[in-house]
Amino acid sequence: QVQLVESGGGLVQAGGSLRLSCAVSGSILSLCDMGWYREAPGKQRELVALFTSSGSTKYEDYVKGRFSISRDNAKNMVYLQMNSLKAEDTAVYYCYGKGLYPVYDYWGQGTQLTVSS
Repeated sequence: QVQLVESGGGLVQAGGSLRLSCAVSGSILSLCDMGWYREAPGKQRELVALFTSSGSTKYEDYVKGRFSISRDNAKNMVYLQMNSLKAEDTAVYYCYGKGLYPVYDYWGQGTQLTVSS
């Protein structure tokens, strides 16, 4: 069983930076995809950044060049460095992992990011 716990959210001014962390209980290597989604009020949950099973990294256009995803397999951690934050980045950010055996989507409880303009 894998559990994901996010931390690092908060209130930041537009143009500022923040780093989110996701602690993975169980082996991070048991997850074929790992990344971050977000959900803003009244909107659907959307992908932010992802490590794919093929070894590549995917960023959505709205964060490309501003956000950076990284991982530390030894510490079972995934991070999201967010720079040049905008008011439209305000959302609850969720850590995501896709298990292989069995195939299952794991989600953290979410951490709130609020960017004030």
